[in-house]
Amino acid sequence: MRLIVGLGNPGPEYAWTPHNLGFLVVDELAESAGISVERPEAKSYIGRGQLAGQEVLLAKPQTYMNVSGLAVWELAKRFECDPAAGLIVVYDDVALPWGMIRIRERGSAGGHNGLKSIIGALGTDEFARVRMGVHPEYPVDDLAAYVLHPMRKAELESAAEMIEEAATAVELILAEGVHHAMSRFNKRVPPSGEILI
Repeated sequence: MRLIVGLGNPGPEYAWTPHNLGFLVVDELAESAGISVERPEAKSYIGRGQLAGQEVLLAKPQTYMNVSGLAVWELAKRFECDPAAGLIVVYDDVALPWGMIRIRERGSAGGHNGLKSIIGALGTDEFARVRMGVHPEYPVDDLAAYVLHPMRKAELESAAEMIEEAATAVELILAEGVHHAMSRFNKRVPPSGEILI
C-alpha cells in the first residue's frame, strides 16, 4: 500500500490558505478516485482505495502543520508503510515560485516545519515529496503570515491548476515511478520560455 499525505492545518479558517494546498491535492485525488477521506485515525482523516492501479491510503493529518510528523509516524507504523518505498508527502513550499511543481525522492526539510517534523519523527528523509511553489508574486513583509492568510481570487484560480498538476504528479509517481515523474515536472523555465532540464 502507498501512503499519500497532504499537509495542512485543520479548521475552516485555514481551508483556502497556501499552507493547505497539500490537503486540497488529497481532496482532488480522493474525488477522482471516489475515495472518502473522512475516517478519523492516527491523528488524521484517512481514506483507502485504488489510484493509478495501486492500493493507496490518502491522509490529511489533523495535528497542525508544525507537528505533522506525529501523524505521519503513526500512519506509517499502523499501516506498515516503509517511507522510502511507500510514502509520498504533498506540501506547499515558499522557496519555489508560485505555481511551480517540483518532485524530490529524498532530501532535507529546506526550512519547511511540517517536513522537518516528519523527518524527525520517521528518522529518515528517504521518502518522495511533491512540492508546490507558493512564493508570493508581490512583496510581503512576513512569509509565515502570508501562507496562513486566505488566498486572493487570482491566486485561487492559479492554485486550482497547481492542485490539478500536483495530483497528476502523484498519480505519475504511483504509475511509473518517481524518476519518471521528476523528468516530466522538474524543468526550469528561463525568461526566454525555452525549457531546460
